[in-house]
Amino acid sequence: MRTWIITLLTFLFAPYPILYADTHTYGYPISNSYEATVIGTPRQLQADLPDKINIKPLELTVFEDRKIPETLWYTKRLEYLLAAQKQKAPLVFAISGTGSSANAPGMQILQKALFQAGFHVISLPSPTHPNFVTSASTHSVPGHVVEDSADLYRVMQLAWNQVKEDIEVTDFYLTGYSLGGAQAAFVARLDDKKQIFNFKKVLMINPPVSLYNSVSILDQLLANNIPGGMDHLNDFINRVINRFTEIYRTEEQVEFNDEFLYKAYQRYQPSEETLAAVIGLSFRWAAANMIFVSDVITNSGYVKPKNLKLSLTDSLTNYFKVSLRIGFLDYFNEYLFPFFETRYPGLKRKQLIHSLSLKSIEAYLKENDKIAMVTNADDPILAPGELEYLREVFQSRAKIYPRGGHLGNMGYKDNVAYMVNFFLN
Repeated sequence: MRTWIITLLTFLFAPYPILYADTHTYGYPISNSYEATVIGTPRQLQADLPDKINIKPLELTVFEDRKIPETLWYTKRLEYLLAAQKQKAPLVFAISGTGSSANAPGMQILQKALFQAGFHVISLPSPTHPNFVTSASTHSVPGHVVEDSADLYRVMQLAWNQVKEDIEVTDFYLTGYSLGGAQAAFVARLDDKKQIFNFKKVLMINPPVSLYNSVSILDQLLANNIPGGMDHLNDFINRVINRFTEIYRTEEQVEFNDEFLYKAYQRYQPSEETLAAVIGLSFRWAAANMIFVSDVITNSGYVKPKNLKLSLTDSLTNYFKVSLRIGFLDYFNEYLFPFFETRYPGLKRKQLIHSLSLKSIEAYLKENDKIAMVTNADDPILAPGELEYLREVFQSRAKIYPRGGHLGNMGYKDNVAYMVNFFLN
């Protein structure tokens, strides 16, 4: 109800022609933002997409001379995906969200929807995914959106060079969701300077405004909602895993997808606090993988002892437990900022925080009509005032749904139709 009231008031007093989905006609049913973020879209309301399309897994060597530690041997080459049309078609580059691979559930929605609409699709992992950190990141210290976007842009050029003899392309487009949505804007800005792809359209899906603000929120979602506090993190993880295991045991056929989470939600009716903690935990899990891999490849001594060489037979469990205790802000203050302060003497924390925000490229976003943004009025990764900021910057190029949490409605039929039509028209 509160979301409905806020959205309605915002709509009535909006000074710009923002494309708000009507709260009465918009059929996505989950009004609690945490529930939407965790559950996603119930199957019967998802867009009608093919069960399977022809996806070609490909690999790139980005740095010929990069030495990969033995324990990370499997991440030497960057893995990405190509969905190719047989005929000449536009090509969409899609960037995954925080810690996610090129084949994450959100990427599968983009792949299937865009391929079905007649596009070639190249799907790229997030620069925060371990495979990207080891094989394609210049510094292997992810989280600097400008530097990470430059790495993505290099990968796009290499991927294009690898496939351009196999597919016929008319135009180039770009999209990404969550962190990938923000990176899409930085990549587009870089391409406008380099003029390599000349992206015809760019769509940002549920991007953070300020990466620092969003990770602060995610840290708090976990720390403030685990029963008993962070000292009981392991107990909470075990409880979540046990609940999921119970469903696996009682269902005849189960895939870990929106339908599975919906069943789990129906069975256990988790509290608001538990849902918030699950969201925080999912991001913390991705961050733990990123932090450990970065520490191993840079030999920084942040998680594992400096100069300790891990072998294939060494257990990584304790290192992962340590990584899981490191919040995003800990990573920023103790690892990311010191690294870039060394590279750029005189760099201040406020400068770095600002550079990791859409506000650092605000003029570009305001003036560039080819870039549009989709988000939800109740996206929990947005800090107070940031929804209004997005509305002001993108004006008629903003599509704001009244509910859906963070990406919970990404697979909803109306959202998919809007995304596809944005690129088609």
